[in-house]
Amino acid sequence: IVVLGLNRSHAKNALSKNLVKMMSKAVDALKSDKKVRTVIFRSEVPGIFCADLKERAKMHSSEVSSFVSRARATINELANLPVPTIAAIDGTALGGGLELALACDIRVAASSAKMGLVETKLAIIPGAGGTQRLPRTIGVSLAKELIFSARVVDGEEAKSIGLISHVVEQNEAGDAAYKRALALAKEFLPQGPVAMRVAKLAINQGMEVDLVTGLAIEEACYAQTIPTKDRIEGLLAFKEKRPPRYKGE
Repeated sequence: IVVLGLNRSHAKNALSKNLVKMMSKAVDALKSDKKVRTVIFRSEVPGIFCADLKERAKMHSSEVSSFVSRARATINELANLPVPTIAAIDGTALGGGLELALACDIRVAASSAKMGLVETKLAIIPGAGGTQRLPRTIGVSLAKELIFSARVVDGEEAKSIGLISHVVEQNEAGDAAYKRALALAKEFLPQGPVAMRVAKLAINQGMEVDLVTGLAIEEACYAQTIPTKDRIEGLLAFKEKRPPRYKGE
């Protein structure tokens, strides 16, 4: 389990040029590391997950477009990581911060966390995937309502509209969502690594096409598991009534 912690406490974890560059590097390294099984994104700053609008206010209009493009590309790379990703939202996730969380496979938040795509308040729109991933997550009508109103929701409301999968009561340490994300990641660990990667691929690609094409994608992904040593090990372990020892081969 790899934990990526955002820690720009002086700037409320705003997505600066430097932070985007560092994230891009980290995601790039994770992409090719076969030992990585699950990635958790969290904040090391109490009360804040990630917000990004402060930074943009200081930029010249000529810089904004290339910065948003870089942020969008980095968040896309994150979304395309081959292993499961979990966003642990223990604090505020606004604008690009929520867009980052939307690019993860699963979102977990504290009930006190605040989330929203608030860009329209500033006469701009979400530019790092928000207009595309929010409707795919909570449905078109609700996504429009949240973006048009720039509304900020707490963990309970986020759970009720399907924006997050789990909501937890915040603890003294302020890391309840992270603890829940960790417990979830541990549930993923025993499974076959190759199977996890192709399952994610099948779901991600299948969601963008019609059912017939989706089923063909599933078939092609299933075929990748058949020649693996892990598949044989899984059958053996089942027969011998012991936990499997998967190697990702």
